[in-house]
Amino acid sequence: MSDRDITLLSIESSCDETAAAVVKNGREVLSDIISSQISTHQTYGGVVPEIASRMHTEAIVSCVRTALSEAGISAAGLDGVAVTGGPGLVGALLVGVSFAKAFAFANDLPLVNVHHIDGHISANYIEDPLLAPPFLCLVASGGHSHLVLVKDYGVYEILGQTRDDAAGEAFDKVARALGLGYPGGPAIDRAAAGGDPDAYRFPQAKIEGASYDFSFSGLKSTVLNLLNQSRMTGEEIRIPDVAASFQRAVVDVLEEHLLRAAEETGVGVLSIAGGVASNSCLRERLRTSCASRGLRFICPKPVLCTDNAAMIGAAGYYAYLRGVRADWSLNAEPNLPLGSRERRYHAR
Repeated sequence: MSDRDITLLSIESSCDETAAAVVKNGREVLSDIISSQISTHQTYGGVVPEIASRMHTEAIVSCVRTALSEAGISAAGLDGVAVTGGPGLVGALLVGVSFAKAFAFANDLPLVNVHHIDGHISANYIEDPLLAPPFLCLVASGGHSHLVLVKDYGVYEILGQTRDDAAGEAFDKVARALGLGYPGGPAIDRAAAGGDPDAYRFPQAKIEGASYDFSFSGLKSTVLNLLNQSRMTGEEIRIPDVAASFQRAVVDVLEEHLLRAAEETGVGVLSIAGGVASNSCLRERLRTSCASRGLRFICPKPVLCTDNAAMIGAAGYYAYLRGVRADWSLNAEPNLPLGSRERRYHAR
């Protein structure tokens, strides 16, 4: 750790939230501003990349100004700028990366490139100031499903990941088919509250030779086939029952993988991250399961699970301490693999 305070401006624009935050020492959030585009994209049933990029351009200056103002700090009081460089929508990422480069250059500040999933994992450091590696983290969002062993700050071993649809993507597609709207995760969570999770038995994929990997496309297809068949036969379907049964099938898989990883690795601290980590069923199931097994469980507040800049500031702090710096050739990398930062990012 540093012998002095390190304060970073952090920027996140990987999908449909424009976010800026000021974070001190990776754990203390001085401000966290999020400009959401959900109401716009709801019209289209999902994120439209071109619209997202345009809205990031319109919102980013205001978000940064507000973040600095609420933190009571100017550029002169910052030690650096952290920004999400990937993965994500390339146009959306470019807005944040371009702004961060310009701001850092104009104010003679070091620039730190942050991996989006690194940010989600690091949200747990904000939630629990005493958390330190090693621990396990289940990252589940619209674009990612990863089971990660956090060996050290920014040092990860990926135990498992999705082979097809991410968990959040499956939630979105099933919610759309049920007529519940976008975003699908919260919509299914609400609908499932009034449903019977035992009404339908949906499949849970097992992948031979990769027992920690996830696959949700078969589950999604089974739900869609059920709905299509019911429409053709005139069979009545209770949407809350379908939502509850689908949600349980997803949560069963996520819980089983994480708990088995804890047993097989001997790691006693478990955490979750990403938009799906806001799901009330997943949070409660893991809280109960961990308590019964004597495992420590950390789940960030919902605002820290969805895309935000505070998590980027947390991840950026530990990268900053390791001397990781990006030069002015930094570009957006929409498919940036987790764990690739040290060889891809330039030190200066």
